[in-house]
Amino acid sequence: MAFMEKPPAGKVLLDDTVPLTAAIEASQSLQSHTIVRRYSDFDLLNNSLQIAGLSLPLPPKKLIGNMDREFIAERQKGLQNYLNVITTNHILSNCELVKKFLDPNNYSANYTEIALQQVSMFFRSEPKWEVVEPLKDIGWRIRKKYFLMKIKNQPKERLVLSWADLGPDKYLSDKDFQCLIKLLPSCLHPYIYRVTFATANESSALLIRTFNEKGTLKDLIYKAKPKDPFLKKYCNPKKIQGLELQQIKTYGRQILEVLKFLHDKGFPYGHLHASNVMLDGDTCRLLDLENSLLGLPSFYRSYFSQFRKINTLESVDVHCFGHLLYEMTYGRPPDSVPVDSFPPAPSMAVVAVLESTLSCEACKNGMPTVSRLLQMPLFSDVLLTTSEKPQFKIPTKLKEALRIAKECIEKRLIEEQKQIHQHRRLTRAQSHHGSEEERKKRKILARKKSKRSAIENSEEHSAKYSNSNNSGSGASSPLTSPSSPTPPSTSAALGLCKDVKEGKDICVTSTSSTSASTTSSSLASHEHRGACPALTPGCEWCEPRGLAQLHPEFPKRNFEEN
Repeated sequence: MAFMEKPPAGKVLLDDTVPLTAAIEASQSLQSHTIVRRYSDFDLLNNSLQIAGLSLPLPPKKLIGNMDREFIAERQKGLQNYLNVITTNHILSNCELVKKFLDPNNYSANYTEIALQQVSMFFRSEPKWEVVEPLKDIGWRIRKKYFLMKIKNQPKERLVLSWADLGPDKYLSDKDFQCLIKLLPSCLHPYIYRVTFATANESSALLIRTFNEKGTLKDLIYKAKPKDPFLKKYCNPKKIQGLELQQIKTYGRQILEVLKFLHDKGFPYGHLHASNVMLDGDTCRLLDLENSLLGLPSFYRSYFSQFRKINTLESVDVHCFGHLLYEMTYGRPPDSVPVDSFPPAPSMAVVAVLESTLSCEACKNGMPTVSRLLQMPLFSDVLLTTSEKPQFKIPTKLKEALRIAKECIEKRLIEEQKQIHQHRRLTRAQSHHGSEEERKKRKILARKKSKRSAIENSEEHSAKYSNSNNSGSGASSPLTSPSSPTPPSTSAALGLCKDVKEGKDICVTSTSSTSASTTSSSLASHEHRGACPALTPGCEWCEPRGLAQLHPEFPKRNFEEN
């Protein structure tokens, strides 16, 4: 597709930060999204991920006996564990190799070729630029590609061209979008990395910046080379070491100042992380302001989408700043969020800021504002020396378009958080209902109910049997009467039907069916022992021993009087 060509109608804009999970099941039971992978596919994926320097638990290959049932079951467990390790790693789960392996339908395109085509079309209209080499996989985004460039009349100067496709949060009209992209080179701020050239069409944007040999803040923390692939640089650093306290204070203050500037201008950001902060001497400069205009999802979206109080782009920026501060302090990202306890830090003032952005209480109750963070002891005493005056003029009409787009982005985030919350509640309920402890409780309750029903039916049967004998022994009482009680066998049958119906309401089939059979057998035994032939005149009454033993409170006095 040419650079200035419109995107095809009905194109689906995917959120590449949505976490993917995978479960290996028997082929007969698969009902939803299905992919067929052989062991060789897993082996190929594992070899491709070796660049990350991680030791991944792929089960070993076996040539003889690889069709045995026990071996297949064992390998299935091993492959499931392998997928779990990959999908729970934040960097690996977002890389293109894993996305294509787990979701080939949505990630089948070759985005490097698409980017080359569009960049080539751009150079036809701008002949002064020239591509030196592609910077392969230096970023984490699947639909964002980078190229090292130069100006023909200035061959020693190096620049970086970035091309990015549209994302799911692109709510600006095409006209407003292109106007705002072309407005970015006019943004001047001491802590924003300047854009040399910017252009856009209805489906993508292309920006050129000066290439920085020192790289980003993340390169400084991980002691990495800027041109290396993202997986190689950051997945498994050789040495984990945080920055010095003065660096943390200075860099943190500079980043907060530029965030406050963007918030005051009404410009949405939401893409703060260490790779989006360029180092220029002792100065931090923010990168990729265009991401929010393109509608691209944030690097930390899978984290803050779990917390319903982080529902504005301002609070997203503050939460992302907490991640960045943690990485500057400890030399690595947090293992999980929220963070229950923080390791020892160079200063308690650092821990105070981390607790206000990454702790359980902060994630539950909400984030502080950028102004509040600037007033905290860690940053309040930092002196900034800069003579450059910030300038970023946005027309009123575009400000209104940005406000509406920001509201739409936040609305989609709130809807996603609501769905995640509902899914989490359903999962917890299913897990609790299916736990071993709950099953035992339900079995005990079912047994108690069946015993109680058996005793009640037995008492009812005994009482009716007694009334039947009393009415039959009187001389004036007719053998058949409208007021005669229901025969014992009939009453027992009715009681049993009641038991079965009540047992079904317990929702434990095995327990209720066992209870019903136990009740019917006890009633049958009771009925057999309580049976007595009809008395003839002059005969003495013989006490029914079975009834007396089962119910000691049975009224013997009625029998003696009769």
